[in-house]
Amino acid sequence: MPKITALILAKNEESNIRDCIESVQFADEVLVIDDFSTDSTKDIAESMGARVLQRSMNGDWGGQQTFAIQNAASEWVLFVDADERISAPLAEEILEVVKQGEQCAYWIMRENKFHHNQATHGVLRPDYVNRLFPAAGSYVTGYVHPTIVTPYPNKKLNHIMYHYTYDNWDQYLNKLNNYTRLAAEKYKEQNKKCSFIKDVMFRPLWAFIKVYFLNLGFLDGKMGWVLSVNHYFYTMNKYVKLYYLYKDNGKL
Repeated sequence: MPKITALILAKNEESNIRDCIESVQFADEVLVIDDFSTDSTKDIAESMGARVLQRSMNGDWGGQQTFAIQNAASEWVLFVDADERISAPLAEEILEVVKQGEQCAYWIMRENKFHHNQATHGVLRPDYVNRLFPAAGSYVTGYVHPTIVTPYPNKKLNHIMYHYTYDNWDQYLNKLNNYTRLAAEKYKEQNKKCSFIKDVMFRPLWAFIKVYFLNLGFLDGKMGWVLSVNHYFYTMNKYVKLYYLYKDNGKL
């Protein structure tokens, strides 16, 4: 049977890394790419039998994930974030499809949870992510929201993984600030245009309407409203930061 390496990117994930590794114990190898954590992430991972390589990410998720693929010892790789958990039925399904040997990129439905409560609509509605595929010929591009590139046809698995997105509001808002900065820097590198009226004033409004009304965020009650408004500010802050990156460089 072909072997599987579970790949986990981590930085200061001591509160998550143990449960994450426990959920992928079915894999032949667990490889943690640690971005020089200052907590006990590395020690916990190694104590659980994971192989740990340390490498600075510098905001380049795609580069870090490609490095992980290149260092996997198995024919197949399974990406799992430190705040994600593979369910028992999904673990069995993964072993079965790998055993069958069909070379495909398998997408997994991720059930998002905020503070251990299920979110079923709006920003945190369930989504599909590409996580299981043969390592050969595969790589990842992009910074904030990377794209996995494989030469294999896409298929979907039937069972789910769990994504514990945030434990508290400080973590949520810190990540929002970091992601908007990285997104703005990426857009600037791509010479993406930025109009104050279109992108700072109206694009965030459309982002709110989409997640709150079209994606039914209002069905999640108070939490749906809060997350949708925060999505408005997430979108606005990306373009505010991009606008002033250009302005500070004299391009506006």
